[in-house]
Amino acid sequence: MTLSPTIFGCAGPQLGAAERVFFARTNPLGFILFARNCETPDQIRALVADLRGSVGRVDAPVLIDQEGGRVARLKPPQWRAAPPADRFGTIADRNRSAGLEAARINSHLIGRDLAALGIDVDCAPVLDLRLPGAHDIIGDRAFGMAPQRVAELGRAACEGLLAAGVLPVIKHIPGHGRAMSDSHFELPVVKTPRAELEATDFEAFRLLNDMPWAMTAHLVYTAIDPDRPATLSPKVIAEIIRGHIGFDGLLLCDDLSMKALKGDLGDLARQALAAGCDVALHCNGQMDEMIRIAAAAGSMSAEAERRFQRGRAMQRAGIVTAAVDEARFDALMRGLA
Repeated sequence: MTLSPTIFGCAGPQLGAAERVFFARTNPLGFILFARNCETPDQIRALVADLRGSVGRVDAPVLIDQEGGRVARLKPPQWRAAPPADRFGTIADRNRSAGLEAARINSHLIGRDLAALGIDVDCAPVLDLRLPGAHDIIGDRAFGMAPQRVAELGRAACEGLLAAGVLPVIKHIPGHGRAMSDSHFELPVVKTPRAELEATDFEAFRLLNDMPWAMTAHLVYTAIDPDRPATLSPKVIAEIIRGHIGFDGLLLCDDLSMKALKGDLGDLARQALAAGCDVALHCNGQMDEMIRIAAAAGSMSAEAERRFQRGRAMQRAGIVTAAVDEARFDALMRGLA
């Protein structure tokens, strides 16, 4: 059956009968979990198996946002509380190698937790810059202000996830750090000149253009396309993401149901895919919205399938079985290394 270039959420901790029928009929590429879907380890493993069973693919990707800090769908006491990204930037400012090691171990620990549940894609790390005066939607989710430091910490985080068999998703390409508003609720507009963006916001992504997956930013860059947000802009995707940044991995749009985007969700999915996104993401699990998106999405392109398979190969190649040194991580975080 032809793959649909979509990733969908589901409504609750168990898969409903209507959802099962819908997923079997539409065959989305994969699924995404949120806190509403996560209660216990056994429950999550059962839900993941049911989601994959609904499409008849044991390797259908299952995503989650498990960055650490305030963006974590899996929380204590059942799961480890990982620090926010800026903690690693702070350590790296004092001791570069210690910061990189801590970021790598932390992501490996996250990846180990996810892999144990059957979750194989983490929507992390954030490569956006933490810039003064910007909205705090990014804030401590960023590794720091300097693109080179953000990139090297981001690479360490990606390596840690891959070592656990989990695919990283770098976000929010080509950069959300300058947003003066939260794209969950309104469309940010960035008026910074293109040359400055290329030297700063876009640079961390350029330095990690070999990563397997990336997620777009819902914001307008007036210097590139004043009329459309990056997710819906052929110009931003072709000239910046695929061109200047040189990213050739699977490009996933950010959640289509976020309030930054206006209009019919089916039309938004069509626009995102036509602009150059490989996959349309919809997170809230509302069936009427998913039906419209699936009807508009069509079939996954050969180029998107190639990029997806490239990521799978990276995932398989990256898996290691070495134990994670949690004591070493604790020492690094205390500054005792």
